[in-house]
Formats: sequence, C-alpha cells, structure tokens
Amino acid sequence: MKILLCPLSDGGYLYPAVAAGLELRRRGHDVSVLGRSTAAAAAAGAGLPFAAAEEYGGHRAFSATWWGPGGAAQYRATVRAARETGADLLVTSVLCNGALLAAETLDVPVVVIGLSVHLWDYAAGGDDEPHLGRTRQSRTRDCLRIHADLREETGLAGRAPRWADEPLLGDALLLRGDPELEYPGGLLPERVRHVGPLSWEPTPDPARTEAIGEHLSRSGKPVVYVHLGRSFEGGSLWPRLNEAFTGGRFQAVVEQGRSTDPRPAPDADVLLVRERWMGPLVDRAGLVLSSGTSAPVLAALLRGLPLALAPNGSEQPLLTGACVRAGVAAHFPKSPAVPAQALLESAWRDDGLRARARVLGGRLAAMDGAARAADVVERVAGASPAPPAGVSAAPPAGPSVPTKEKHEYAISGPG
Repeated sequence: MKILLCPLSDGGYLYPAVAAGLELRRRGHDVSVLGRSTAAAAAAGAGLPFAAAEEYGGHRAFSATWWGPGGAAQYRATVRAARETGADLLVTSVLCNGALLAAETLDVPVVVIGLSVHLWDYAAGGDDEPHLGRTRQSRTRDCLRIHADLREETGLAGRAPRWADEPLLGDALLLRGDPELEYPGGLLPERVRHVGPLSWEPTPDPARTEAIGEHLSRSGKPVVYVHLGRSFEGGSLWPRLNEAFTGGRFQAVVEQGRSTDPRPAPDADVLLVRERWMGPLVDRAGLVLSSGTSAPVLAALLRGLPLALAPNGSEQPLLTGACVRAGVAAHFPKSPAVPAQALLESAWRDDGLRARARVLGGRLAAMDGAARAADVVERVAGASPAPPAGVSAAPPAGPSVPTKEKHEYAISGPG
C-alpha cells in the first residue's frame, strides 16, 4: 500500500506522523512525506522520501501558524502529490482541513493523528467540564465553520460529505494521550482511538548536546526544562520566567519552540535554545514547565517528570486542565500574586505529583503507539469494521478543576 504522510510540518505534528510512518514502512508499505521544505531534514533523517509542498502550489500549506488560511493551498498540494505518488491512503494531523478534503476528492481513506487529548465535542457526557479556555462546543463550532468555508472554496460544497456531521475526524482520529486525560464521563466519538505518544524525533547533534550539558553543569543548579508554545492573546511568560530563574535555586533550559520575542533578564539563570529535538534536554531536568502543548507534556510524562503548566490558547488550557485533574501537573499562573520561585519549589518537592507522573508515564510508554497507529491505518485501508474501542469512554467522574484563568481561543494554531 502506498501511504502519503501529510501532517502539519511543525515538529509536534510531523514527528508523530513519522513514528507511525516508520512502523508502516517496517510492515512493508511504501511511505512518503509531503510537507513544507523545512520538514525535509526530518524526513531525510527518518529515511523517508520527501516532497516539498511548495513544488505543488502549497505555499504556507502545512504551517501550524497558517492552518486556517493555508487550507486551500494544502488541498491543492495534497491532491497533486497524492496523484503523482499513487497514494492509496493519507495520514495527516488535526487541523489539516485541506488534506481531509483532498482525501474526499481522491476517494482514498485518511487517518488523522491528533493531540494528547480530544479537542472537540464528546459523543456524550462531559457536560459539566470546567473550562480554562473556550468550551469544546465553541472550539468545535469554529473548526467546523473553517472546514465548511474551505469546502466551499475548493468547490466541494455541492458534494455530499463523506463523514456527515463529524468531518474533522477523517476515517479515524488517533489520540496520543491516555484515557485518564479525558474529562470523566466524556464518551469519545466512535472513530476516535487512543494509541499512545507516537514518540520520534530527529537524532540529536552530539556536539550540541555536549555543549548544552557543559553549560548546565557549570551552574550546578537543578534543571527545569521550559518549552514555550504560541502566546496567542495570553501574553508573554517571560516576566514570570525571569522571576523564577533569577537569584533562585533553579536554572532553566528554555526551548523557544514557536514562541517569539525571547526576553531573558541579563542575570537570569536561563539558557535559550531552539532545537529540533528535546529528549536529551528533558533527560537533564527534574521538572518540565510548559504552556501545555502535547509534545513537552508527553515527553515529561514518559520520563516520570511532574509538570508546571502556564496555558494560553487552543489545546493548552484543555491539556492543562487534564493534567491538573490527573494530579501530574501544577498550574503556573502568569499572575505575580503567587511568587514564581515558590511555585517551582512546591512542584519540584511534591512527591505525589512525581509518583502519579511515573504511573501515568509508565502506562503511556507501554502502549506501543506506533504499532497501534499502524494497526488502525491498515484496518481503515481494508475497510474492515474497527474493533470495540474499549478505552473510548473517559474514566469515572472525579473532582472538577476550578476555572482559574480565561484565555480567548485563537484559530492561528494549536499551540
């Protein structure tokens, strides 16, 4: 079977797709990657054939920042590349409306790789879920509107949709987290499956990891790994980072990710990096501070590390609420009312957080996400009925998490 991987080209979306693609290739399938030219190095590192979307009219087509406006270009590039390669099936990521519509035009199956938690409406239950950001209903409504607008723009409005009222899920949506992270009592849609983290990243540069390690060793302070996502309208985390890592007992290695405008104070114990990998950096840390995006959260949990989370938009408040509810994370508000150093100290010393992170991380590590994802892909390709999900229902109801902050949802990207 010929499979075209066409996820967003940002690492948090591309790397899980590569993990699934490598397992599919191991099983004998012909797997290639379509993405922005910036993804070429990652595909080459994985040994997968690569096609640049720009060569198929896909300028801005697979950018998380431009996932809404870039939908039409993504549609064109995916249709052209899939026809050229003779793709029998597409594997894409959430928010790739162009790839979903391309699958309809091409009449091929499409599997969507999701985040660590479900972004959209539950099939049933979860009605009392508290919200750090926008509600599921509001998020779902906006995403459906964007999908419908693109459907009209690409000339498919008059064609009966393949998936009726759930077009965002494709033929299957794969979640990379654990059922415990879903809201208690929330029932996932039938086509949604938990597969696990789908861990893969480019091979770290040994010289670079050694240089970073030497820098951290010179300080001798305990290391906090900080991974920044998009700020949206929530404001910069830098004032709190400077407070947390100036004159205290911790040092930070700060992955800038897709954030902009770094502002470390001159005397802050902060090392700024922008790498295509995070594994060796998380390995050096005893705590992970993040805005609440899937990649750093899963990386921390897989290593049994507790989290401090400061969410802004999109999935960030949703995943933060899930991790706090599961007892593996502390909320790290931007408000200076609670001293930042005290918050870090409390999270670092919380044996309960650490123990629960080890348990949850152990379950995630045991899931063999790539094999599970490949099973679903092969099942979808064979058009055979999916077996009972078994884990589709979230765990029984537990204590709710009080709303602490409100963040306006932004449609420019998922964090």
